[in-house]
Amino acid sequence: MRFVDLLKSTVMLSAGAATMLAIVTVVAATADSDNKLVLIGAGWWLAAAIIGALLGRRGQVTAQIGRLLADAKVATMMPEHRPGAVIVNRLWPLLLSTVAAGVVGFWFGQVPMVACGFAVIWSLAWRRQDAAVLAIEERDGVTFYVERTSPIRPISLVRTPGFRREVPTLTSVNGTG
Repeated sequence: MRFVDLLKSTVMLSAGAATMLAIVTVVAATADSDNKLVLIGAGWWLAAAIIGALLGRRGQVTAQIGRLLADAKVATMMPEHRPGAVIVNRLWPLLLSTVAAGVVGFWFGQVPMVACGFAVIWSLAWRRQDAAVLAIEERDGVTFYVERTSPIRPISLVRTPGFRREVPTLTSVNGTG
């Protein structure tokens, strides 16, 4: 699976998890007739959206992703293409925490409320990373793929040759306009 696609999937699945946790919060609050929980939750979700938007406003890759790209192994062949397995392998903590918070939320509505805010922060903070990695891929003429590893080991990437994008400049090659 391409690394860019994993980053997009992470953002979308985090946003989906936040939505599901918000629904569980509202259902739990409605069952208990607890209007305060929904109001406090809405305030936390608004604060989480602001925090996530501020964290994700940069157009360049984070330092961690930069190191990951720099440490990518060079390969001449495209690795095995199993996107479902890669997503489950890499995003199992998101799945596990979402399911756990959702289940506990039917007894304690505050748990999915708080977890929803963190999912919102995560989703918004990572929203531009795929575009930054794609720009690096186009500039360097490479494609980064997620290497299959154990779910408890750090992610590693494989770097394969790709297509380089030539961007025309405002001046001609010899400097004349």
